[in-house]
Amino acid sequence: MSTQTNHRIVNWFRFASAVRFYSLAGKMIPLFWVLCLGFGVAGLWISFFVAPADAQQGNGYRIIFVHVPASWMSMFIYLVMAAWAGFGLVFNTRLSAMMAQALAPTGALMALLSLWTGALWGKPMWGAWWVWDARLTSELILLFLYLGFMALHASIDDIRRADRASAVLALVGVVNVPIIYFSVKWWNTLHQGASVSVTQAPAMAHIMLWGMLLMALCFWMYAIAVALTRVRAIILEREAQAIWVRELSEVQG
Repeated sequence: MSTQTNHRIVNWFRFASAVRFYSLAGKMIPLFWVLCLGFGVAGLWISFFVAPADAQQGNGYRIIFVHVPASWMSMFIYLVMAAWAGFGLVFNTRLSAMMAQALAPTGALMALLSLWTGALWGKPMWGAWWVWDARLTSELILLFLYLGFMALHASIDDIRRADRASAVLALVGVVNVPIIYFSVKWWNTLHQGASVSVTQAPAMAHIMLWGMLLMALCFWMYAIAVALTRVRAIILEREAQAIWVRELSEVQG
């Protein structure tokens, strides 16, 4: 491996330092909020004013422009959270555990939003707010995993022990994500199959697909912005006795 390549790797690894990552996150947050706003405005405009009404469901189907991206993000954030938790567990890196802790509340919010919008959609379509469908039940379990991760971490006073215990729970819970995704294929469920697939043409009009993808990008940018904001707060809390935090507090004060 060349000296230049080694130098680049070292430059990236320097952001594993809490103080450097704190500064980097502060510079990145405004960008992600701008992207979130831009994608959100475009996505909402297409979803509710440009996309046509569905031939069978009428305008009631428009809830999918929030429901589907929220469902995607609830699963994706869990995988990212578990990956950060795993890195922290294996390599004993503090910042990895902080990132996992920062992602959990946003993931729980996305899971809750998925379930809530699913209920709003399910009532007119199925005639019930809730059914013990495989997809719905596994998504509910995902919400409980997020809540369990946060509760377990908060219940242990020793931060390092809390990081390790919650990391194990996060890694064990990963098995639920493929169950959510493949539940409509593995079992006979009321929930419709995937409208978007990487191996097949989308089962919806292209303008509807664009609205859904823009909303997914909006949620993605939101999740990053909020997670970076939260991890900065966690860094300040955990590094409260560090000299750089005291100096920062004096400058801001």
